[in-house]
Amino acid sequence: MADPDFSQFKLVPKGHSFEEFHQGQVFEHHWGRTINAGDNSLFTTATLAHCPLYFNAEYARAHGHPDVVVNPMLVVCTVVGISVEDLSEAGGPFLGINGLEFHRPVYPGDTLTARSTVVSTRESASRGNFGIVTWRTEARNQRDELVISYERTNLVAKRRGAAS
Repeated sequence: MADPDFSQFKLVPKGHSFEEFHQGQVFEHHWGRTINAGDNSLFTTATLAHCPLYFNAEYARAHGHPDVVVNPMLVVCTVVGISVEDLSEAGGPFLGINGLEFHRPVYPGDTLTARSTVVSTRESASRGNFGIVTWRTEARNQRDELVISYERTNLVAKRRGAAS
C-alpha cells in the first residue's frame, strides 16, 4: 500500500484568533462531560493524591458525602478541557488561572457543562503577533448547581500578518 498523499487533505483551522474575542462575549461550551468513578480513581492514583475522600467511599460517607468526592484537580482539568475548543485551540501559551473557587463537591456520575465570558483583551507588549485574553469560566452540574469558577489567561495568536 502506498503512503498517503497528505497534500490531498484539507487543513481545517481550529480555534479563534485574538481579533475574534471581545469583552463580554459568551461561549456556551458544547457537550459537557460526565465524570465517572474510573476517571476519578485513575486521576487520583496517577497524581498520588492520598486524600481518602477521593478513593474511600466509607470514609467519604463518614464525613457527610454520599459517595467519594471527585478529585478537585480532575474537575479543573475537565472544565479547562471542555473550554479549549472555543477559547484556546488555535494555540498560544497558557498564562495561568486566577480566582479559582470550588463551590460544591462533584461526585462520580455528575455531568459538568461550562460557559466562559471574555473578561478582557489587550495587545501583548512583548509579542507583536499575540494578544492577551482573559476569560471567566463557570461550570455547573446536571442540577444546574455552580461547582467551579475561575479566570484563565492565554496569549492568543493574531491573524497572520496582524502584528503591530
